[in-house]
Amino acid sequence: MPDHNPASADDLQSADPSPAPEASRPPDWLGQVMQHASRLGWAWVPVRSLSPRQRERIAVHLLALDERDRYLRFGALASDAQIRRYVDTLDFSRDEVFGIFNRRLVLLAMAHLAYESPPPGTPGGRPTSAEFGVSVLAAARRRGYGARLFDHAMLHARNRGVRHLHVHALSENAAMIAIARHAGAEVERLGSESEAVLTLPPDTVASRIEQAVGSHAAQVDFELKRQAAILSDVLDSVSEIRQRHSDVGQVARE
Repeated sequence: MPDHNPASADDLQSADPSPAPEASRPPDWLGQVMQHASRLGWAWVPVRSLSPRQRERIAVHLLALDERDRYLRFGALASDAQIRRYVDTLDFSRDEVFGIFNRRLVLLAMAHLAYESPPPGTPGGRPTSAEFGVSVLAAARRRGYGARLFDHAMLHARNRGVRHLHVHALSENAAMIAIARHAGAEVERLGSESEAVLTLPPDTVASRIEQAVGSHAAQVDFELKRQAAILSDVLDSVSEIRQRHSDVGQVARE
């Protein structure tokens, strides 16, 4: 399995070890926006950028994929060792990795946006193309997470000056191909594989604001989930201690 291949396809219980930001409460405007979206029936799914300190979180997610899902994701029956090697070689300084978490901070879905080296003489040395790969846990399918991550990746790639977003997928990977087609990509079948190419519009002030607001909101959402998970663990511990005391008292009375 190539080290630099984000290939495409359609639980970590510990809290993030990074220190909590000073302002963990969402700003008033964010709460108002989310409440308004809820009234309109919108389901906002926060997507958080992942960093090197979350390699183990990423590994746990990928190792939870069954054989077929690994085949669709990497284009081969990736072993545990190959997945570990892939995770170890992720270059966060060059590429971007995104994730969707549940309330218990389990990484339900993740995407790898791999930027290709810019051609010599490219103004600003910015990449002009990127490749997208995605994976979603079986229990989290049919919620639109793959499409949400693709939209998120398109925005980030666009804001970095990327003109073409590529998706290399097995032709049997109907879910990924459908996501690319829906976004307007041209899909070409090459035997057992298909390649989708999406031409991105140039970035604008609005697209940059959208990325900044979305990133901040996702960070706030993750921090709230982190604090809720810690509180839940504390309450579980307190309940367990109380149960033990109750059992001891019952034995003493008998």
